[in-house]
Amino acid sequence: MQWLTRTACAATAAAASLAVFAAGASAAAPPLGPAHVVRHLDPAAGQQPENLTVEADGSTVLTMAFSHQVDRLTPDGALHVLGTLPAPPDGTRAPLTGRAFAGGIVRAPDGTLYVLYSAGTDALTGLWRLRPGSAPSRIAALPGGSVPNGLVLYGDSFYATDSTRGAVWRIPRGGGAAAVWKAGPELEARTADGFGANGLKVRHHALWVTNMDRGTLVRIPIGRHGEAGAVHTVADGLGSVDDFAFTGEGDSVLAADNQGADVELVRADGSHTVVLTAADGLRNPTSVARRGNTVYVTDAAYVSGTDPKLLSARLLHRR
Repeated sequence: MQWLTRTACAATAAAASLAVFAAGASAAAPPLGPAHVVRHLDPAAGQQPENLTVEADGSTVLTMAFSHQVDRLTPDGALHVLGTLPAPPDGTRAPLTGRAFAGGIVRAPDGTLYVLYSAGTDALTGLWRLRPGSAPSRIAALPGGSVPNGLVLYGDSFYATDSTRGAVWRIPRGGGAAAVWKAGPELEARTADGFGANGLKVRHHALWVTNMDRGTLVRIPIGRHGEAGAVHTVADGLGSVDDFAFTGEGDSVLAADNQGADVELVRADGSHTVVLTAADGLRNPTSVARRGNTVYVTDAAYVSGTDPKLLSARLLHRR
């Protein structure tokens, strides 16, 4: 998400990659088959997708970063606004992004949606709940100087990464006071304007967290009583790694490299290879989700502002 510091060269490269994609080229590599565009989105309408969750009928629910909307894209290609988080007062500057930012999203088993919001104010920043027929409501406050980013629901708690504080918050499932569950240098950014802890998933009683500024994927065990264990680095050298998804029951993941315009397969031993590139239409991929044998990738095109989209590719084998 460090798109605000990119140069005009990145925009030129993005335009070139658009021409390649239009010609039908694909650089997809196993375990993924060729990627295709599910839907092109309109940046002028605030449609720059940051995160997503996939529903049973194949619909995807997307957070639109700077319009702070939550939209559902149905299998027939229709896009519906489910809710819009309240805008902060004019002149408010949110940390890192400079403007209000909708981040991670999860869907609870009862269908309720939960979204993280970085608004630059104590009154709005935190975890929000969206229920059908109701206006969005904040169920947990986080400091206005934080950037809550990745989100998971595990057991009776939500966990949320904080890209400014280099921390993971824990929030009661029903809402209430948030507490720092884990913090430390492995979760912190290297630079003052960098994004630290970012993507977040849970696997085998552990939280897996990317650090965008450090280009790392780490694993933090969840102890018997819910306490955080020691941080273990799974992989490094991942570029500006954002969100990710597991490929199957094992520990391999597909991770979005936001500035590198690619998706990498990261294996349990820490090795990693590129499996999707700009030739597949990527500009600034932000998140990856898997349902069955289908992998979805959101691309916000933050740098160029040209052709944000949702991509999908078939997972040829799970590991």
